[in-house]
Amino acid sequence: MEQHSLPSGSKVVLGFSGGLDTTFCVKYFIEEKGYEVHTVIVNTGGFTTTELAQIEQHAYQLGVTSHTCIDAVKNYYDSIIKYLVFGNCLKNNTYPLSVSAERLSQALCIAEHTKKLNADAVAHGSTGAGNDQVRFDMIFNIMIPGTTILTPIRDLQLSRTAEINYLQSKGVQMNVEKSKYSINKGLWGTSVGGVETLESMGMLPESAWPTPITKHTTETVALHFVKGEMVAVNDITFEHPSDAIQYLQQLAAPFGIGRDIHVGDTIIGIKGRVGFEAAAPMLIIKAHHALEKHVLTKWQLNWKDQLALFYGNWLHEGQILDPVMRDIEAYFESTQQQVTGKVLLQLLPHHFQIIGIESAFDLMSAEFGKYGEMNTGYTGDDVRGFSKIFGNQTAIYHQVKNSAHATKN
Repeated sequence: MEQHSLPSGSKVVLGFSGGLDTTFCVKYFIEEKGYEVHTVIVNTGGFTTTELAQIEQHAYQLGVTSHTCIDAVKNYYDSIIKYLVFGNCLKNNTYPLSVSAERLSQALCIAEHTKKLNADAVAHGSTGAGNDQVRFDMIFNIMIPGTTILTPIRDLQLSRTAEINYLQSKGVQMNVEKSKYSINKGLWGTSVGGVETLESMGMLPESAWPTPITKHTTETVALHFVKGEMVAVNDITFEHPSDAIQYLQQLAAPFGIGRDIHVGDTIIGIKGRVGFEAAAPMLIIKAHHALEKHVLTKWQLNWKDQLALFYGNWLHEGQILDPVMRDIEAYFESTQQQVTGKVLLQLLPHHFQIIGIESAFDLMSAEFGKYGEMNTGYTGDDVRGFSKIFGNQTAIYHQVKNSAHATKN
């Protein structure tokens, strides 16, 4: 049942992908409600120029008043992905937060566009079964408070078949073949959902993955970082890290690297499985982490790990606007000042391995000793004294405990 009713002629901004759900929303708003519909698509790295042109044409054929394409790729990296790299963030130690991060970038852009057009309402095509409805609603409530949020797919509890039948009755032809797999592509990875991910058992077949495996021999790749950001791949330097990510994805995805299935807890309290293909994110995060282990101190790494766990979870749940996120990002920025150097990786079918790093800030310098062999910074007597002091309180504890037990006996 619909929660909101606006007068005919109201101006509505709709986040639009051109798929079945948002196509239904356009036609429903125009035909049944008499709204003035303005569609907006936010490109976070998942669309080609040709695809964007086709989506625009589709929107105008449906009867929208205006259609806008926002190129958010660089902003998406600068405001979100960069910090996921700094934190080496993997949800449940597995998933690089591909879709969750992307939705937040899109929601923020849609909210700004709604303000710009001074619209009466903002709409999205989310169903009532997933995380996206919470992410969009929450950001809209914060960014454009008081603006009506319309969600006809969720409110009317529509099935895919019902949407197709409605559109056909209005002369809009959609592909009635149910796609076995739902694919969402963006700069920070591609999600793949299908019949195998609906149950607890089952792996996606080869045909379901967007990028076929065409590389079967070993390749070596060098990733270059400056203050925690990947700026070059091999000998190619890029104007912006987002360009480097896209290049690395094209280079590594044909190996089948970065494929996995994530099992996680949704915001609404249920478990879910989703496949993902994220060659570049996995290579970058693991390479960045390897470099950090060489150039950061023990306690820098320790606190980064703890804050990153919270940061990734809170971002996944849509809380990108919580001020604590800016505080954590400031800490991340501070830790990256010496995370500069080259990481060498070996790419193989279905997996990769890190060969090593080169950095002027490497704390594993032979100048200070070699682990397990020799040292140049202290003597054996220094270690004897240190060991005694370092364990002093624990030694006192055991002496007191033993003495107390002896007295009782």
